[in-house]
Amino acid sequence: MFSKVLIANRGEIAVRVIRACREMGITTVAVYSDLDRDALHVRLADEAYALGGQTAAESYIDADKILDVIKRSGAEAVHPGYGFFSENSDFARRITEMGVKFIGPGPDAIDVMGDKISARLAAEKVGVHGVPGTTDIIENPDQVAAFGEQFGYPIAIKAAYGGGGRGMKVVNGPDDVVSALESAQREALSYFGRDECYMERYLTGPRHVEVQLIADSHGNCIYVGTRDCSAQRRHQKLVEEAPAAGIPEHILKEMGEAAVAVAKGCDYENAGTVEFLYQDESFYYLEMNTRLQVEHPVSELVTELDLVELQLRVAAGEPLPLTQEEVEIRGHAIEIRINCEDVAEGKFLPSPGPIHTLKPSSGYGVRWDGGYEAGDEISQYYDNLAGKLCVWGRDRDVAIARAIRALEETVIEGVATTIPADLAILRHPDFQALKHTTKWVEDTLDLTGIGSVAPSGDASEAETKVKRDLDVEVNGKKFSVSVFVPESQIGAVGPVGGTKARPKRKGGAAGGAAVAGSGSIAVPMQGTIVKVEVAEGDSVAQGDTVVVLEAMKMENNVAADVTGTVKEVKVEVGASVTAGQVVVVIEPAEA
Repeated sequence: MFSKVLIANRGEIAVRVIRACREMGITTVAVYSDLDRDALHVRLADEAYALGGQTAAESYIDADKILDVIKRSGAEAVHPGYGFFSENSDFARRITEMGVKFIGPGPDAIDVMGDKISARLAAEKVGVHGVPGTTDIIENPDQVAAFGEQFGYPIAIKAAYGGGGRGMKVVNGPDDVVSALESAQREALSYFGRDECYMERYLTGPRHVEVQLIADSHGNCIYVGTRDCSAQRRHQKLVEEAPAAGIPEHILKEMGEAAVAVAKGCDYENAGTVEFLYQDESFYYLEMNTRLQVEHPVSELVTELDLVELQLRVAAGEPLPLTQEEVEIRGHAIEIRINCEDVAEGKFLPSPGPIHTLKPSSGYGVRWDGGYEAGDEISQYYDNLAGKLCVWGRDRDVAIARAIRALEETVIEGVATTIPADLAILRHPDFQALKHTTKWVEDTLDLTGIGSVAPSGDASEAETKVKRDLDVEVNGKKFSVSVFVPESQIGAVGPVGGTKARPKRKGGAAGGAAVAGSGSIAVPMQGTIVKVEVAEGDSVAQGDTVVVLEAMKMENNVAADVTGTVKEVKVEVGASVTAGQVVVVIEPAEA
């Protein structure tokens, strides 16, 4: 077994891996950006190394920085978590060449399955088929339009090297082709570092079913049950369940066997998930995620298997400790992803900021996997998952009731969360009767009047910390170190020494919030402008998109609130904006 493991990730998944390692007596190494200097995963790890930078590109997906920390720390293995480098074969290959173990599949398997196009071909070779689609990278919008003419709309444009709904856009008709392709490519590049996309028919009423599997280096591969992940918004999951209920047992068995066939077809090793779309008692191969999934806890709860422990043992060369026949599914589990978003009657607007209060529920059958504690801050630069509330019950009805009780007891203040929407889902008769599909949240669930509870607690942001360079002595040996202290304590650590203190940011909206229908268009949240759709003098109609804002790796269209003429554009592509900042001014047309 490994003696030291580096976790190349952040947030709740880094915390999850660190805890598993500690239970196994493995020393853990964390990495962190400037914004994560005091993060929970840093506090829990045995060692922590600074990467510098704020955005993921400047820190967590800078391969050279990660490799440098591997060398300096002496880590024997790297766990990538999910996202970032978890499905990056180049990264896996580079650390493997260093003699360091990548806790995941080999680079060749990632190449096959990480590229969704080659993955479709590999699945077809073993007799597992998906919905109609292409096996070519989209070079221009005309290809999408031609596909639509042949197979019809809607079409799903998807990141070839992505997953989790990132870089996926639905084209409902010819007029949407250009904007959808550009948006998918931008999101794919931002989140996965590559902008290649492909396309396939978009099923309008399927359920999303996953098969969790794990394979060792001795030729053994088993599936450990199914999950239903149909309660989604923006193609990202809100509520996940294990096992997938209401599907005939023989079909679930066929799905499991198909997943194992796909894995064996590419000599797969370690944990992975094969995803299917299920509709009218037929299932279609969707993709394979060559990593641990966000929703892995529900599989753990119904099988009593620690998937992270199994990942570590398999990576260390140990054989699987059980056979397919020994896998037992017991009861029903539900995971609720609690994202920092304002439900806003279904708009789901990112809500970054400091967490003033965080009190997750507990009790029989309740588990909390979180990456934050009270006093921590949700940054606009990273995923907005605060944590996962997981419950187990002897059957699905008990699990739903327990999940509702646990959500009602959970208190998170300072940021808006998706808890109101989660409760609406769990309480809805459609969900309880298994009548929901992947489009149900957006098309059917009525969230009218449902928004976040206004943030409470201390409304001011955490005090800005300032870097100080100091000389210290340890056992008579002199060291030069850097410390980060609140501005209010500057006098306690000496002069600035050339480092200019940043002005303390104030809470509230910058530039003043726009009044509805005023023509002063303000952004609803902190983020970065990735596209400006209008210019001064343009005529716009109410509802037209004027700018596209990226926050927490999600693109949000900011629309005109009046019909009129653009008088002023106050931002450009790449500009950072704060909540309430006016970005476009429109002179309303005369009635």
